[in-house]
Amino acid sequence: MNSARRTGICRGVRRLTGAALAAAALAVSATAAGLMPAAAAGGGTAGGARQVYVALGDSMAAAPFVPHRTGPAACGRSTRNYPHRLAARLRAAVFRDVTCSGAQTGDMTAPQRLSVLGVAAGTAPPQVDALTPGTTLVTLTIGGNDAGLVGVAGSCVRLSSLGGYCQDTYSRSGVDEEAARIDGLGPKLATVLDAIHRRSPAARVLVTGYGDYLRPGGCWPAVPLLAGDADWLQGSIDRMNRVIAATSAAHRAEYVDVRTPSEGHDACRAPRAKWVEGFVPTAPAAPLHPNARGEQAYADVIHARLAD
Repeated sequence: MNSARRTGICRGVRRLTGAALAAAALAVSATAAGLMPAAAAGGGTAGGARQVYVALGDSMAAAPFVPHRTGPAACGRSTRNYPHRLAARLRAAVFRDVTCSGAQTGDMTAPQRLSVLGVAAGTAPPQVDALTPGTTLVTLTIGGNDAGLVGVAGSCVRLSSLGGYCQDTYSRSGVDEEAARIDGLGPKLATVLDAIHRRSPAARVLVTGYGDYLRPGGCWPAVPLLAGDADWLQGSIDRMNRVIAATSAAHRAEYVDVRTPSEGHDACRAPRAKWVEGFVPTAPAAPLHPNARGEQAYADVIHARLAD
C-alpha cells in the first residue's frame, strides 16, 4: 500500500473533488472565531463540577470546518464538536480538548506533524500530554486515519455508473488489503489505551466508534460511490468498530457505539436529517465528516453512557 493511501483525514480530504475542497476552505475562513466556554450551555450532571475531562482523537472528534474554530488551524478543532458539547453538558470543572484532524494512533504518544493544504504547519504535542493523574474522564476517537478510510473513499469516486468496483483495487489474491489494515489497528489502539491508564489511572476512559456514513446500496450519484463500493466502505467502517470495541474491552476502556444511533442519518439523507456530510457538504463540515448536528448527537450518546 503506497503512502498516499495512508494519509490522514485532512490529507484524505485533499483527494476529493475540487468543489468540495473549495467549499471547505471557504468554510474555514468564514467560521474562524474564539473559544466558546465549555460550560456555556446545557444542564449539568451529578459530579460534573468535579470532572477533569480530556478529549483525545482525530477529526471525527475535532469536527473540522464546523463553526467556530479553536486551537491550531491545522487541527480543525471546533467549539461545537462533541467534546465541547459534552463538557458543557457535564459542567466539567476542567476541560482540555486536544483532538486534531489527521491524527493517527501514533500521534497520541508522539508529536503530530501538521499541515494546511499541503503546507507544513509545525507540530502538535503528543495528545496524551494533556492527561494528568487527576484526570477523571477521557474520551478517545481514533483509528480512521490508521485505516486510511477517507483516502480510500476518495479513490472510489465514480462519476459514471459503468466500470468496475473500486474495492477490487484493494484486493490481491482474494485478500482484502483494507480489512488487513483495519485488523492491524488493534495492537496500536491497545498501546494508546495503556498509555492513557498509566498517565491517568483513576480516569474513566470512553472510546467511540465511527458512525453510519452510507445507507445500504449507497445513493449514487448524490454520493458518487457505486452500490457495491458503498456497502464495502460501510462494511469496512463496521469492521473497524468491531476492532475498536474488542480492543477497548481488553484494555479497561468502555466502547461507545455511535453507529447504531446514527442509522438513518447517513450522508444520503436530506440536509436536516444527516449527521455526516457527503463529498460536497450541504452544511459547514469537512467532506465525509460529522456536521454540527452529528457532533451534538454523539455528545448526547456519550452523555447517556456516562449517566448509566
